[in-house]
Amino acid sequence: MRGIAILAIVLHNYTHWLGPMVKENEYTFSWHNVERLLAEISHPSWDIIAHLFSFFGHYGVPVFVFLSAYGLVMKYEGGGRQGWKPRKAVTEEGAWTFAKKHFMKLWIMMAVGYSAFVLVDYMTPGHYRYTFWNVVGQLGMFSNLYSDPDHAIWPGPYWYFGLTMQLYLVYRFVLYPGKASLSGLLSERWQTAVPVVLAVGCIAVQLSFEPLSAELNWFRYNCMGNLPVFALGIIYARGMERTEKSRLLEVPWAISALALVAVFSVDFVFWTFAPFFVCIGTIKLVRALPDALLRHLAWMGGISAAMFVCHPITRKVIIPISRHGEMYAGLLFYILATIIVAILFKKAIEIVTESINKS
Repeated sequence: MRGIAILAIVLHNYTHWLGPMVKENEYTFSWHNVERLLAEISHPSWDIIAHLFSFFGHYGVPVFVFLSAYGLVMKYEGGGRQGWKPRKAVTEEGAWTFAKKHFMKLWIMMAVGYSAFVLVDYMTPGHYRYTFWNVVGQLGMFSNLYSDPDHAIWPGPYWYFGLTMQLYLVYRFVLYPGKASLSGLLSERWQTAVPVVLAVGCIAVQLSFEPLSAELNWFRYNCMGNLPVFALGIIYARGMERTEKSRLLEVPWAISALALVAVFSVDFVFWTFAPFFVCIGTIKLVRALPDALLRHLAWMGGISAAMFVCHPITRKVIIPISRHGEMYAGLLFYILATIIVAILFKKAIEIVTESINKS
């Protein structure tokens, strides 16, 4: 799932920077973008693949949000019907230790990529105008909370670090079934209800905003806009079935769920629920794929964090190729360069992490 999600994000963050491409509805909902997509589909050209990645590729983000929740439950609660104990955490960890450990894990990845990006940004045409508080907000991973995150976060994909830290804190202080957490104070029945209540509440608030409002934009930059999918990951990890099914039986489920993503993306109300079907469709797709392909995707997932932090760098250097007329040649170079640079960045992140842990 990580391999599929990172490919979608990396390709989206390249194609949507190309002027003619259909733009996505990620933080707000624009009917104009939907009309443009429908027009391109009705009269397809060689650019249709790039249009589809530009419009739909951002849905890799909810897959990562889902997996973050899943991973937290597996690590701290055991996960699954066979192992989850609703009122007892399998791994007890103090709130401060939890927050510090996860902040440092995210910060090291972000700092390695951010430092390299700024250097490359100033060595290539069209560098960004960095301001003191925007840099502080990025280094502190709280620039999502600024009133205008669109113009405070650069490079753009790095908004995800602040979002992830917020979700970690929500898990530890609200959803974690242990000490110093709201769920740890509740009965088993109410513990089960907490992620559902959070999801329903956040969906209700989101639907109260105007589709193109600044309020909706800010809401979706922060944890509230992503808590429904995070809650789905919690619920799935705590109650999933550990049974193997035939790959062929998973195919119609995968096709149906991903088709619903496409259908739901053309209406503001349904668009709110599309990330659920993205996650369900990706789960079913992974279960339906052959082992040979899964091995390659699993390897890609293993370097997904490094790909995420380095792809703004390779994009900045290579995207002029596509802008000068050779779109797919630039895209091919970009994918190759991102994978190679990610291998190097993964090693750099490991070295920095080890050095900090020893100090």
